[in-house]
Amino acid sequence: MYLDEIFGLKGKVAVVTGGSRGIGQVVAEGLARAGAEVVILSRSQADETLQKISDAGGCGYFIKTDVTVEESVKQAFQVIMERSGSVDIVFNNAGVCLHKDTLEATVEEFRQVVDVNLTGEYIVAKAAGKIMIENDIHGSIINMASMSGSIVNIPQWQCSYNASKAAVIHMTRSLAVEWADHHIRVNSLSPGYIATPMSVDTPKELKDAWMPLIPMHRMGKPEELVPAVLYLAGNASGYTSGSDVVVDGAYTCV
Repeated sequence: MYLDEIFGLKGKVAVVTGGSRGIGQVVAEGLARAGAEVVILSRSQADETLQKISDAGGCGYFIKTDVTVEESVKQAFQVIMERSGSVDIVFNNAGVCLHKDTLEATVEEFRQVVDVNLTGEYIVAKAAGKIMIENDIHGSIINMASMSGSIVNIPQWQCSYNASKAAVIHMTRSLAVEWADHHIRVNSLSPGYIATPMSVDTPKELKDAWMPLIPMHRMGKPEELVPAVLYLAGNASGYTSGSDVVVDGAYTCV
Protein backbone atom coordinates (compact mmCIF):
# COMPACT_ATOMS: atom_id res chain seq x y z
CA MET A 1 0.00 0.00 0.00
CA TYR A 2 2.82 2.42 0.86
CA LEU A 3 4.46 1.97 -2.55
CA ASP A 4 1.09 2.50 -4.26
CA GLU A 5 0.66 5.76 -2.39
CA ILE A 6 4.01 7.25 -3.40
CA PHE A 7 4.56 5.68 -6.84
CA GLY A 8 1.04 4.76 -7.94
CA LEU A 9 -0.73 6.95 -10.50
CA LYS A 10 -4.29 5.65 -10.24
CA GLY A 11 -6.77 8.31 -11.34
CA LYS A 12 -4.10 10.44 -13.02
CA VAL A 13 -4.02 11.50 -16.66
CA ALA A 14 -0.57 11.29 -18.23
CA VAL A 15 0.33 12.85 -21.57
CA VAL A 16 3.27 11.40 -23.53
CA THR A 17 4.61 13.17 -26.60
CA GLY A 18 6.48 11.11 -29.17
CA GLY A 19 4.93 7.99 -27.69
CA SER A 20 4.54 5.94 -30.84
CA ARG A 21 7.90 4.16 -30.47
CA GLY A 22 11.17 3.95 -28.56
CA ILE A 23 11.48 5.51 -25.12
CA GLY A 24 8.09 7.18 -25.37
CA GLN A 25 6.37 3.88 -26.03
CA VAL A 26 8.06 2.09 -23.13
CA VAL A 27 7.40 4.94 -20.71
CA ALA A 28 3.76 5.17 -21.82
CA GLU A 29 3.31 1.50 -20.97
CA GLY A 30 5.04 2.04 -17.63
CA LEU A 31 2.75 4.94 -16.75
CA ALA A 32 -0.27 2.81 -17.64
CA ARG A 33 0.97 -0.06 -15.46
CA ALA A 34 1.22 2.43 -12.59
CA GLY A 35 -2.47 3.24 -13.04
CA ALA A 36 -2.53 6.36 -15.21
CA GLU A 37 -4.74 6.94 -18.21
CA VAL A 38 -2.22 7.64 -20.98
CA VAL A 39 -2.72 10.01 -23.89
CA ILE A 40 -0.24 9.74 -26.76
CA LEU A 41 0.53 12.87 -28.75
CA SER A 42 2.50 12.12 -31.91
CA ARG A 43 2.67 12.90 -35.63
CA SER A 44 2.60 9.16 -36.40
CA GLN A 45 -0.02 6.62 -35.39
CA ALA A 46 0.45 4.92 -32.03
CA ASP A 47 -1.52 1.69 -32.52
CA GLU A 48 1.33 -0.48 -31.25
CA THR A 49 1.72 1.64 -28.11
CA LEU A 50 -2.00 1.56 -27.40
CA GLN A 51 -2.02 -2.22 -27.82
CA LYS A 52 0.84 -2.55 -25.32
CA ILE A 53 -1.07 -0.32 -22.89
CA SER A 54 -4.19 -2.43 -23.32
CA ASP A 55 -2.24 -5.69 -22.90
CA ALA A 56 -0.88 -4.27 -19.63
CA GLY A 57 -4.42 -3.72 -18.38
CA GLY A 58 -4.29 0.04 -18.86
CA CYS A 59 -6.25 2.51 -20.93
CA GLY A 60 -5.30 5.33 -23.25
CA TYR A 61 -5.87 7.01 -26.59
CA PHE A 62 -4.02 8.82 -29.37
CA ILE A 63 -4.26 12.37 -30.72
CA LYS A 64 -2.35 13.25 -33.87
CA THR A 65 -0.25 16.27 -32.88
CA ASP A 66 2.71 18.26 -34.18
CA VAL A 67 4.51 19.58 -31.10
CA THR A 68 6.18 22.35 -33.14
CA VAL A 69 2.79 23.86 -34.03
CA GLU A 70 1.23 25.72 -31.12
CA GLU A 71 -2.34 25.48 -32.40
CA SER A 72 -1.99 21.71 -32.87
CA VAL A 73 -0.83 21.34 -29.26
CA LYS A 74 -3.55 23.63 -27.89
CA GLN A 75 -6.24 21.65 -29.71
CA ALA A 76 -4.83 18.37 -28.41
CA PHE A 77 -4.93 19.56 -24.80
CA GLN A 78 -8.46 20.88 -25.29
CA VAL A 79 -9.52 17.41 -26.44
CA ILE A 80 -7.81 15.85 -23.41
CA MET A 81 -9.65 18.13 -21.01
CA GLU A 82 -12.97 17.45 -22.72
CA ARG A 83 -12.41 13.70 -22.77
CA SER A 84 -10.41 13.02 -19.59
CA GLY A 85 -11.01 16.12 -17.46
CA SER A 86 -7.43 16.63 -16.31
CA VAL A 87 -3.76 16.85 -17.24
CA ASP A 88 -1.74 15.63 -14.26
CA ILE A 89 1.51 14.41 -15.82
CA VAL A 90 3.36 15.31 -19.00
CA PHE A 91 6.28 13.29 -20.33
CA ASN A 92 7.62 15.82 -22.85
CA ASN A 93 9.54 13.34 -24.96
CA ALA A 94 9.31 14.12 -28.69
CA GLY A 95 12.75 14.76 -30.18
CA VAL A 96 15.12 14.34 -33.09
CA CYS A 97 18.90 14.08 -33.51
CA LEU A 98 21.24 15.00 -36.36
CA HIS A 99 24.75 13.55 -36.58
CA LYS A 100 26.52 16.01 -38.85
CA ASP A 101 29.61 18.22 -38.68
CA THR A 102 28.72 21.86 -38.02
CA LEU A 103 30.41 23.04 -41.23
CA GLU A 104 28.36 20.53 -43.23
CA ALA A 105 25.02 21.07 -41.49
CA THR A 106 22.78 23.83 -42.75
CA VAL A 107 21.27 26.54 -40.59
CA GLU A 108 17.88 25.13 -41.53
CA GLU A 109 18.87 21.71 -40.18
CA PHE A 110 20.00 23.33 -36.93
CA ARG A 111 16.68 25.14 -36.66
CA GLN A 112 14.73 21.93 -37.32
CA VAL A 113 16.44 20.12 -34.43
CA VAL A 114 15.99 23.05 -32.05
CA ASP A 115 12.38 23.48 -33.17
CA VAL A 116 11.44 19.95 -32.13
CA ASN A 117 13.70 19.41 -29.13
CA LEU A 118 13.44 22.82 -27.48
CA THR A 119 10.62 24.88 -28.96
CA GLY A 120 8.35 21.83 -29.15
CA GLU A 121 8.93 21.03 -25.48
CA TYR A 122 8.34 24.69 -24.61
CA ILE A 123 5.04 24.74 -26.51
CA VAL A 124 3.85 21.54 -24.79
CA ALA A 125 4.99 22.65 -21.33
CA LYS A 126 3.33 26.04 -21.78
CA ALA A 127 0.01 24.50 -22.85
CA ALA A 128 0.09 21.99 -20.00
CA GLY A 129 1.14 24.59 -17.43
CA LYS A 130 -1.70 26.89 -18.44
CA ILE A 131 -4.26 24.12 -17.95
CA MET A 132 -2.75 23.09 -14.62
CA ILE A 133 -2.77 26.65 -13.30
CA GLU A 134 -6.30 27.42 -14.50
CA ASN A 135 -7.65 24.19 -12.97
CA ASP A 136 -5.51 24.19 -9.79
CA ILE A 137 -3.88 20.90 -10.77
CA HIS A 138 -0.73 20.10 -8.80
CA GLY A 139 0.93 18.54 -11.81
CA SER A 140 4.28 17.18 -12.90
CA ILE A 141 6.02 18.02 -16.17
CA ILE A 142 8.99 15.86 -17.15
CA ASN A 143 11.04 17.28 -20.00
CA MET A 144 13.24 14.98 -22.04
CA ALA A 145 16.80 16.27 -21.94
CA SER A 146 19.92 14.15 -22.44
CA MET A 147 23.39 13.58 -21.07
CA SER A 148 24.31 15.48 -24.26
CA GLY A 149 23.06 18.61 -22.53
CA SER A 150 25.94 18.30 -20.06
CA ILE A 151 28.75 16.74 -22.12
CA VAL A 152 29.87 16.64 -25.76
CA ASN A 153 29.45 13.22 -27.34
CA ILE A 154 32.28 11.69 -29.34
CA PRO A 155 33.17 10.64 -31.99
CA GLN A 156 29.94 11.81 -33.67
CA TRP A 157 29.30 15.53 -34.03
CA GLN A 158 25.82 16.77 -33.12
CA CYS A 159 26.09 20.41 -32.12
CA SER A 160 22.41 21.15 -32.75
CA TYR A 161 21.24 18.26 -30.56
CA ASN A 162 23.66 19.04 -27.73
CA ALA A 163 22.72 22.72 -27.72
CA SER A 164 18.99 21.95 -27.73
CA LYS A 165 19.25 19.54 -24.80
CA ALA A 166 21.39 21.93 -22.73
CA ALA A 167 18.69 24.54 -23.29
CA VAL A 168 15.98 22.07 -22.21
CA ILE A 169 17.75 21.55 -18.87
CA HIS A 170 17.85 25.27 -18.15
CA MET A 171 14.31 25.82 -19.45
CA THR A 172 13.24 23.14 -16.96
CA ARG A 173 14.89 24.98 -14.08
CA SER A 174 13.32 28.26 -15.18
CA LEU A 175 9.80 26.79 -15.35
CA ALA A 176 10.27 25.00 -12.03
CA VAL A 177 10.93 28.29 -10.28
CA GLU A 178 8.28 30.21 -12.20
CA TRP A 179 5.52 27.72 -11.44
CA ALA A 180 6.52 26.64 -7.93
CA ASP A 181 3.82 28.82 -6.34
CA HIS A 182 1.25 26.98 -8.47
CA HIS A 183 2.41 23.58 -7.10
CA ILE A 184 3.57 22.47 -10.54
CA ARG A 185 6.81 20.51 -10.51
CA VAL A 186 9.05 20.61 -13.59
CA ASN A 187 12.02 18.27 -13.92
CA SER A 188 14.09 16.85 -16.75
CA LEU A 189 15.34 13.37 -17.55
CA SER A 190 18.79 12.95 -19.11
CA PRO A 191 19.36 9.47 -20.52
CA GLY A 192 22.67 8.25 -21.83
CA TYR A 193 22.92 5.84 -24.74
CA ILE A 194 19.68 3.84 -24.71
CA ALA A 195 19.03 0.80 -26.91
CA THR A 196 16.02 2.02 -28.88
CA PRO A 197 15.24 1.30 -32.55
CA MET A 198 16.85 4.66 -33.40
CA SER A 199 20.14 3.89 -31.64
CA VAL A 200 20.19 0.21 -32.64
CA ASP A 201 20.32 1.35 -36.27
CA THR A 202 23.34 3.55 -35.49
CA PRO A 203 26.46 2.52 -37.48
CA LYS A 204 28.49 -0.19 -35.75
CA GLU A 205 31.65 1.91 -35.75
CA LEU A 206 29.93 4.54 -33.62
CA LYS A 207 28.62 2.02 -31.08
CA ASP A 208 32.04 0.38 -30.92
CA ALA A 209 33.50 3.78 -30.07
CA TRP A 210 30.89 4.47 -27.39
CA MET A 211 31.22 1.29 -25.36
CA PRO A 212 34.72 1.90 -23.89
CA LEU A 213 33.57 5.37 -22.80
CA ILE A 214 30.61 4.06 -20.79
CA PRO A 215 31.80 2.86 -17.37
CA MET A 216 29.11 0.17 -17.37
CA HIS A 217 30.18 -0.87 -20.91
CA ARG A 218 26.66 -1.27 -22.24
CA MET A 219 23.75 0.73 -23.52
CA GLY A 220 20.79 1.23 -21.24
CA LYS A 221 17.41 -0.39 -21.75
CA PRO A 222 14.37 1.86 -22.25
CA GLU A 223 12.75 0.02 -19.34
CA GLU A 224 15.52 1.32 -17.06
CA LEU A 225 14.18 4.86 -17.53
CA VAL A 226 10.67 4.00 -16.34
CA PRO A 227 11.43 4.03 -12.57
CA ALA A 228 12.92 7.52 -12.85
CA VAL A 229 9.83 8.75 -14.70
CA LEU A 230 7.50 7.16 -12.15
CA TYR A 231 9.45 8.85 -9.37
CA LEU A 232 9.18 12.26 -11.02
CA ALA A 233 5.53 11.74 -11.96
CA GLY A 234 4.14 10.75 -8.57
CA ASN A 235 3.96 11.72 -4.93
CA ALA A 236 7.42 10.33 -4.18
CA SER A 237 9.00 13.43 -5.74
CA GLY A 238 6.76 15.97 -4.03
CA TYR A 239 9.77 18.13 -3.05
CA THR A 240 11.73 17.57 -6.26
CA SER A 241 11.52 20.30 -8.87
CA GLY A 242 14.06 21.88 -11.19
CA SER A 243 16.19 18.73 -11.09
CA ASP A 244 17.86 16.93 -13.97
CA VAL A 245 17.82 13.18 -13.37
CA VAL A 246 20.71 11.53 -15.22
CA VAL A 247 20.44 7.86 -16.20
CA ASP A 248 23.58 7.19 -18.22
CA GLY A 249 25.59 4.28 -16.85
CA ALA A 250 27.97 6.81 -15.22
CA TYR A 251 29.03 8.26 -18.60
CA THR A 252 28.95 11.86 -17.41
CA CYS A 253 31.04 11.04 -14.32
CA VAL A 254 34.26 10.71 -16.32
